[in-house]
Amino acid sequence: MSSTFDPTTMESVLDGAGTLPVPTIRPRRLRRTAAMRRLTAENRLSASDLVQPIFVVPGEGVERDIASMPGVKQFSVDRAVEEARACAASGIPAVILFGIPPEKDDAASWLGRADGPVQRAIRAIKSALPELLVIADLCGCEYTSHGHCGLLNPDGDIDNDRSVALLARGAVSYAQCGVDIVAPSDMMDGRVAAIRAALDRAEHQDIAIMSYAVKYASAFYGPFREAAGSTPAFGDRRTHQMDPPNAREAVKEALLDVAEGADIILVKPALSYLDVVASVRRAVNVPVAVYNVSGEYSMIKAAAARGWIDEERAVDELLVSCKRAGASIIITYFARSIATRLAKAQR
Repeated sequence: MSSTFDPTTMESVLDGAGTLPVPTIRPRRLRRTAAMRRLTAENRLSASDLVQPIFVVPGEGVERDIASMPGVKQFSVDRAVEEARACAASGIPAVILFGIPPEKDDAASWLGRADGPVQRAIRAIKSALPELLVIADLCGCEYTSHGHCGLLNPDGDIDNDRSVALLARGAVSYAQCGVDIVAPSDMMDGRVAAIRAALDRAEHQDIAIMSYAVKYASAFYGPFREAAGSTPAFGDRRTHQMDPPNAREAVKEALLDVAEGADIILVKPALSYLDVVASVRRAVNVPVAVYNVSGEYSMIKAAAARGWIDEERAVDELLVSCKRAGASIIITYFARSIATRLAKAQR
């Protein structure tokens, strides 16, 4: 039987006047006006979904542009407090801190120091804004002279277990400064259990863990590595970050971290891994976060600067896709700008 369309058969669906029957189901009714689209939206982005990253550097009065991330800056602690204050005023409930120490070495010595940039920023922000949630990224890459996420063996490979011990010490240091959430982003095996045990032993049972459980070895991290000075001096991070073709492994990693005590599971990056976000959301019974990473941010900023795309519409589309996939928390460099815009739209 041929499936070729025969226009003579249209007579069977035409009414006596020779016109097509009037459809009774019209999905376009619910798209007719902006108010109707808002009323019937299946997913909605709000400022309370967002987390703003802040890069903290030594010194005072420092507010330094990051060339590959237009609109994003490195801040000294005093200016980081001002940035956090602006985030809180726009309705953003949390910031996540990344520290660039005065010096880097093979032992990541500044990671656990009480006078480290992240520790100082935690104390200052919590003192000024006690209701704002402060998350601290926890990884060796910003502190090691070689730029890798952990401590190295003599042969140049990462020593997983020594690195985990370093992270546990760093987590306790952050907790002693008043952090609300520690966020290990290193992808070492067993680090969530070790961090949870270390926090509990130090009587910081209330400090939550947001685990970068599903962090892919992605090409989209380049601008961040400029911002944090964390480009590997040799090799790459493929021995510990996930391989992009793998999706079932992501669920395995997420379930392992939940079993070890993670309170929130994070998937990183966002755009190329929304299918993974959806799979992880179905698999776990804790909140799922997603990181809209630096390369994704910079692509949109670069295209918008050339007039190739509408930045606001592109950002809206990107971030609501994260919600649609199942993320309830979105870390994004667009957080402040979109929260401000959402607040204006509600007035």
